[in-house]
Amino acid sequence: MLTAIAAAFLGGMILNLMPCVFPVISLKALSLIRHHDQPAQARAEGLAFLGGVVITMLLLAGALLLARAGGSAVGWGFQLQSPLVIALLILVMLASALNLFGLFEVGLSVQRVGEVGSGRGGLTGSALTGALAIIVATPCSAPFMASAVGYALTQPPLVSLAIFTALALGFAAPFTLVSFFPLLARVLPAPGAWMVTLKHALAFPMLGAVAWLIWVLERQAGSAALALILACCLVLSFAAWLYGIAQKRRMMGRRHWPQHLATALFVLLVVPPLASLTSLSSQTEADEGTDAAAAVAWSPQNVDAIKGQGKPILVNFTASWCITCQVNDRTSLSTQAVKAAMARTSTIYMVADSTKYNPDVEQALSDFGRGGLPLYVVYPADGGKPVVLPQVLTPRIVIDALDHATETGKKI
Repeated sequence: MLTAIAAAFLGGMILNLMPCVFPVISLKALSLIRHHDQPAQARAEGLAFLGGVVITMLLLAGALLLARAGGSAVGWGFQLQSPLVIALLILVMLASALNLFGLFEVGLSVQRVGEVGSGRGGLTGSALTGALAIIVATPCSAPFMASAVGYALTQPPLVSLAIFTALALGFAAPFTLVSFFPLLARVLPAPGAWMVTLKHALAFPMLGAVAWLIWVLERQAGSAALALILACCLVLSFAAWLYGIAQKRRMMGRRHWPQHLATALFVLLVVPPLASLTSLSSQTEADEGTDAAAAVAWSPQNVDAIKGQGKPILVNFTASWCITCQVNDRTSLSTQAVKAAMARTSTIYMVADSTKYNPDVEQALSDFGRGGLPLYVVYPADGGKPVVLPQVLTPRIVIDALDHATETGKKI
């Protein structure tokens, strides 16, 4: 258990370097710079960020454990299998980007950038940023983390929660440590007018996250969901613009009717369409990054029927929302060298897609001791014990595994 807790803490720290978390973590870098000369405020925001991360992690872990106790085979990142959750994240990320562009301010009067986020509003914002960061971190699986999460899902609830808490503490540790030790913060540049440009620049990673999530939503729920979320993004942007106008009018002592109009637009034109997402049927297409024509449909029954017949089997457990999976597809599994190795060894390639909830995939992940994606399994040609490949692939790792699986079969 202590090993799993240590691995979870270390995996949480490494998780900060994953691309899915960068847009949110960049907001905290801006906060650190903003409070360069306010150590007490920096420490308070560090604790608020830590609290948001830990509380949200415990809520997610609790929901995950309750679902598994009720018989549902779900794993890490389960909430991203819901089109509604994806749509809400899209709108939150878009609102964050518009806020960084200065279109409106959240819960505060329009102020100069050096003052934005001070006081109680800043603490609430830090806590919410921590919550958002841990939610968007779930598509990523850092080194040391997968084995710890897989172990946690096989343990009693208290042990599981201890491991997930260690993961959250590791994730929040870098920002919290910098906020508590002025010596570390001294390397940061002093606040100034240049921060306006930095705020605008940080909006673009948020927009990149929006684009990625829109692609994931289309993969999950089809073209109808794509049209719906694009319309919601347009309405949200217009509502945010009206809200910004209302804030400026309020500062000048004028009536702020645009704020009421913005609220009405959001409630009437965004909330009802989001509620219909769960009923949309999926019209997903094969991922362009994989050789779908050569892939055999995965199921536990198919594996049992094919394995041990003289051909190795490579199973790719993947999902559109798993960034590590997409990188591995493009840098390893889709390369000509790996495709040639599959052809040479007569490997049967299977794709187990978990973009939408698939109980068979979740059960397989649990059987292999993994709490989340990605997972790559090679079944030897002789039907022997399957081999689990590393989470970060290279073409050489895959080719060597296929060659070894083939040689094992030839020895029979």
